[in-house]
Amino acid sequence: MKRLLKFLDNNLIKILLMGFIFLVPLWPKLPIKMINYTYIAVRLEDLYLVVMTLAFFIQLIRKKEKLNKTFLILFVLFWLALFISTAWGIFISKTIVYYHLGLLHSLRRVEYMIVFFIAASVIKKKKDFFHLMTGYFLAVFLIVLYGLGQRFLGFPAVQTMNPEYAKGYILYLTPETRISSTFAGHYDLASYIIFAIPLMFVFLFFAKKRSNLLFYILALLVLVYTSSRISFVAYVITAFLLLIIIRKYLFLFFAVVLTVGMFFSTGELANRFMKTVQIRRILVNEKTGSVYVSQNITTKELPAGTFYIKLNKKAPVPTPILDVNTFKTQIVEQQIHEATLSGKISSKKQIEELMKLLTTNIKPVNSIVSDISFSTRLQVEWPRAIDAFLKNPVLGTGPSSITEATDNDFLRWLGESGLLGTILFLIILFSITFRLLKLSKKTSQDDRQLSIGFIFSLIALLINATYIDVFEASKVAYTFWTVAGLFVGYYSLKTLNTKSQITNKL
Repeated sequence: MKRLLKFLDNNLIKILLMGFIFLVPLWPKLPIKMINYTYIAVRLEDLYLVVMTLAFFIQLIRKKEKLNKTFLILFVLFWLALFISTAWGIFISKTIVYYHLGLLHSLRRVEYMIVFFIAASVIKKKKDFFHLMTGYFLAVFLIVLYGLGQRFLGFPAVQTMNPEYAKGYILYLTPETRISSTFAGHYDLASYIIFAIPLMFVFLFFAKKRSNLLFYILALLVLVYTSSRISFVAYVITAFLLLIIIRKYLFLFFAVVLTVGMFFSTGELANRFMKTVQIRRILVNEKTGSVYVSQNITTKELPAGTFYIKLNKKAPVPTPILDVNTFKTQIVEQQIHEATLSGKISSKKQIEELMKLLTTNIKPVNSIVSDISFSTRLQVEWPRAIDAFLKNPVLGTGPSSITEATDNDFLRWLGESGLLGTILFLIILFSITFRLLKLSKKTSQDDRQLSIGFIFSLIALLINATYIDVFEASKVAYTFWTVAGLFVGYYSLKTLNTKSQITNKL
């Protein structure tokens, strides 16, 4: 009994961290306490992290753990920048309407990142790193299996894609719905997978984790079923380039054939790429700028948005050819109906005047239109973040001030925390990268390749960050900072061992 208690005492934080590695991705996004004026909620992983952090600080005081202070100053500076932006947004610029949300969004960043120091400090021996990374890959495998279960066996989902879903409803996905496994949505799941795949490759080849071959095949299948275009692009760039750099050309051929086969055999992802931009004849109200796109909205089709680029008159007429008169009549009737219901028009003369105005100003235009996903970013989310940045380039308008999603992390950082917060955050990411590269040069060839795998996983997330807020997605953010901490702890350990060996020889 004493031995067991001593073992638990000496390994408490490692055990808690292993539980965290499984809990974060596997536990569904079930809310414990909803936060007012947002669909962010307190969830089980938040409470678990509080307990783990308290245990970690107690073990630090008892000298059972030693804090890895690498990057501590940079992290603290970034956190200070966040809270300065929050205070500015609340008390000076008044851009943060709900004070508790500004504080909440700032604390969430601290919460996500603090696990980095726990993970970095828990690596005391080489086997600690490999035990925890094995747990991580097993968690990825279970996530993938559940995602396939959603696709083929009707496993339920808990999503936070809108405020109503975020309340914790159990959903059963239709066959054409993009799978999300235990994640908040398909984008988060895809981000988690593309972060894992480069790590799978290097551990497969240089740590002899043969099971990672199966994990990779299944993970790629789930990635395709998420139909996330930006994640697929990030996967192709990072995975294939990594295989070239580590000179695994035969496996590269296998990966290319497998990827192309899955891409075209499922059809869904290929269809979404084809719908990213579309040539259409649309109607534009020349006076108001309103855009009308004739299309049938179904769950199987990615609808076009209202962002368009006008084609010249010599451009070929899009097919199928739009019946302009019929579509124009439908638009006019709809506008008149809405104006009548709202009380804006009431008399027959007013109706005639509105009809004349509409029919005169609505013109057909041959154009290139983007899909609704890209259109929303171009017309609403990205301009909103840019406007926030221009209001205060140094500090931004504060966390939560530009709503909960920008769908571009770089613009979100600039809009919310300005140049100060953005530069500090990027410095942290690049400092981790450069330190791993520097430390890995003092280790074996295999260890050096492991660090390269992590760097390509980070690059995959950075590519994804151009289209979604990946570093604010809790399951992905927790996982990234945990794995980053494990790598920093491992290579710090390897360097210390090298120095110790040199000292002993002297």
